[in-house]
This record gives sequence, structure tokens and C-alpha cells, in this order.
Amino acid sequence: MAGCLIHSSMRIGELAEHAGCAVETIRYYERIGLLPEAQRSASNYRLYSSSHAEQLCFIRRCRSLDMSLDEIAILLDLRRSGGGHCQEVEHVVSNHLGHVQARIEELELLRDQLADIRACCGTEQDGESCAILTRLEHHDVDQRGTADSSQTAHIDGAH
Repeated sequence: MAGCLIHSSMRIGELAEHAGCAVETIRYYERIGLLPEAQRSASNYRLYSSSHAEQLCFIRRCRSLDMSLDEIAILLDLRRSGGGHCQEVEHVVSNHLGHVQARIEELELLRDQLADIRACCGTEQDGESCAILTRLEHHDVDQRGTADSSQTAHIDGAH
């Protein structure tokens, strides 16, 4: 992420460049309420203040930590309301850490399953007798032996 250089008033392209994100991302954050709407110039250009830039940098930092937009919204509300919310902030971060740990465990299981599938291949063969393809075709039993691989509780967005 680029360093967040802050000007007193800047257009959306300047803000995007300074924050290292796309113009559409800024518009989206405005639409969903993560960023307050910008003032408009006489020629109807969006004009962003230093507080917009600071808030966008905060959002970008949270996104770099893979926080959800809902988690970021909570943190922004706590940030706006002033001090005395450390315990609530810690709770949001702790919950996120739990999600990250669950994803790590899922990815480790996925790694093991893929390594197991890859290991079943002994030699180069044509597509009809490839052991890996045969193994993948039998999707009714996953690597843990459960009847339904949807029981792996795949976390969306993990890849």
C-alpha cells in the first residue's frame, strides 16, 4: 500500500493514487458507508479532505489484514466514538484472529488432501488411466472418508 500523503482537498483520482487503490473502490466504500460522501465542487467533482484520506488508509490497512467490511465498519464506529473502547476493539480483532486460525487449519487440511491425491500418481499415463483424474472423479468420498465433501466447512474467500 502506498503511503497516505494527505492534501487539504483532493479529487478522487488523487486520493486513489495516494491510498494505492482504485477509484471504484473509493466509490464503493462511499456507497456502503465506510467513507463519508465527499463534498462536490462547483463543477461537480468529488473533493476529499485529509480526514477522508486518513479513514481510507485505515480501511486499506484493515483490508490488508483480511478484515471483512463488517469488521471494519465496527472498528470505524468505535474509532469515531472516541476512546474507552479498547476492550470492544480487542474483541473484534480476537474474533478475526479466530477466523484466520480456522482458515489456516482448513488450508492445512486442503494441502494434505492435495498432497495425498498427487501421491497416488506413480507414472506418466494417458488421461483415461491417470490415477489423479480417477481420484478426482470419485468425489463422493473426500480424503477424510466422509460421504459428503461439503462437510469440510470451506471458508469462502480463502483463495
